[in-house]
Amino acid sequence: MNYNHFKLAYSLQINLSVRLQRTIKAEITVEGIGLHTGGRSAIRLKPAPKDTGVLFYRRDKNEYIAANVGSVCETSFATTLGLNGAKVRTVEHLLAALAGLGVDNVLVEMEGSEIPILDGSSGKFVEKILAAGVADQPSKRPHMRITKPFVFREGDAEISAFPYGGRRITYQTFYPHRLLGAQQLTAEMEEETFIREIAPARTFGFLKDVQYLRAHGLARGGSLDNAIILSDTGVINPTGLRFKDEFIRHKLLDFIGDLSLIGFPIQGYLTARKTGHASNLRFAAELLAASDCWEITSGAELVIEQPRNIKYA
Repeated sequence: MNYNHFKLAYSLQINLSVRLQRTIKAEITVEGIGLHTGGRSAIRLKPAPKDTGVLFYRRDKNEYIAANVGSVCETSFATTLGLNGAKVRTVEHLLAALAGLGVDNVLVEMEGSEIPILDGSSGKFVEKILAAGVADQPSKRPHMRITKPFVFREGDAEISAFPYGGRRITYQTFYPHRLLGAQQLTAEMEEETFIREIAPARTFGFLKDVQYLRAHGLARGGSLDNAIILSDTGVINPTGLRFKDEFIRHKLLDFIGDLSLIGFPIQGYLTARKTGHASNLRFAAELLAASDCWEITSGAELVIEQPRNIKYA
């Protein structure tokens, strides 16, 4: 993907000092394979009125499912939303793309149960959204402003939220593999940073786990075209890595997608360590319940700091 081209096409037309709600300018069709079902999948993203949020529509079930924490029904190796028996699987990469670009209102129509995995990142979704264009809508976008520290712990996972004048995330992880080990990543959550440094990062897995996953009905559509696969000695994908720390960048991508289910962009400094979909979403639910730690403000009051390059440590 030529990110310089899309940066120019996008023209950074968003006035971040006065944050209006946004939708897409034109309908978008995305087709591909479902990572876990292995079946063909097609979705259509359509512009939606202000205050709609992200809304999934299972045409085959005639069921609308709102993208919020209350809709989460499964978190095993992906985030799944559901209502009345209808499910939408593997939503995190699409949600991350929408959140990273500040698209608030969109209707996602689909026939099957899973969002296409494409290349295993959010990059293709970003490409299509930027090509369609993003339109401001005549209503301010509320934000969740963190007003006092909130800490969530569950096993080895820990997520914290602190008051901060912008939107920053630090993510830490550890895997007992020579290419991963302990990693840390800090990023200011600006559109340009997301487009260039987070969206292209692909999902990953371990060769030793593939047989187990497929035996349990998962990863049936997984391949070297849509995931980084690690053997005991290294990456087996012939194309190699897009970033030397692509693994933690993808974990941050998943974190962004999962936390978008809170329903508001977060003004604050978030730190996360060794999390997965389940802990991400339990944090989101508990943060929402801790109403003494945040307040909802209009977008005009959000302080936007100068974008910084993503940092690796």
